[in-house]
Amino acid sequence: MAGKLYGVGVGPGDPKLLTLKAVQKIRDCDVLAVPGLKKEKTTAYQIVRQLLPEIDGKECLLLDMPMTKGEKKLKDSHRTAFETLRQTLEQGRDIAFLTLGDPCIYSTYLSMHQMAKEAGYETEIINGIPSFCAAAAKLNQGLAEKSQTLHIIPSTYGVEEEMKLPGTRVLMKAGKKLGQIKERILEEVCQEKSVQAAMIENCGMPGERIWRSIEEMPEQAGYYTLLIVKEQKQ
Repeated sequence: MAGKLYGVGVGPGDPKLLTLKAVQKIRDCDVLAVPGLKKEKTTAYQIVRQLLPEIDGKECLLLDMPMTKGEKKLKDSHRTAFETLRQTLEQGRDIAFLTLGDPCIYSTYLSMHQMAKEAGYETEIINGIPSFCAAAAKLNQGLAEKSQTLHIIPSTYGVEEEMKLPGTRVLMKAGKKLGQIKERILEEVCQEKSVQAAMIENCGMPGERIWRSIEEMPEQAGYYTLLIVKEQKQ
C-alpha cells in the first residue's frame, strides 16, 4: 500500500501557534518534506523544531522549489520535487510536507497536493493559523465586521487595482511594494476617506517589527511583511 501525503500548516511563526493536530501528524509521519535545499534554513522546519527538537532525527526530503514566476522553471522544479515525494510514497511511507501558515492559502504545497491526487495517492490537508489572522491578533484588532468585505492580496503580483477594493485589504509579502502601497493609501486620505493602516514584519518570528500608522512605515521591508488596510466607517 502506498503512503499518504499530508500538507501540514505550521502557522505564521510562533511555535506555540502550531495546532495539536499538526504536532500529532508531524510525530506520526515516517518522513518530513520541506521546500528548500537546507532544512536548517527552511522557515517552516525551524518553527516546528523549536517545539519538537526530535524532528532532527526524522528523514527529511529537501525539495528544490524556487520562488519564481517563470512558468517553465516552476513546472520543471515541481515535477522534480513530486518525483522525490512519489518515490517515498511508493515505499508505503507517509509524508508530512511542512508549510508556513495554512496550506490552503498561497502555499507551495498545493502543487504537490494536486499532483499527488492526480497520480492516485491519498492526500490530506492539516490547516494552520494564517499569517493575517495572527497579525490582526498581534495588532489587537479585528479584520472584518458586519457587512465589511475582506480581501487577501498577494502583493508580489501587483497591487494597483486591488488597492481600489472596498472594506479591509490584507497585503501579503508586501515588503518590496511598500512605496507604491503607501502612495495609494495617502491618495485615499487626500480624497477624505477614513483609512487605518498597520504593518507587521516577521510576525511571531525573531526580528518582529510593528508599525501602526502609514506615516511610520518604511519604503521597503523584508519578505514576510504584511499590511492590513481598513476603511473606517464615517
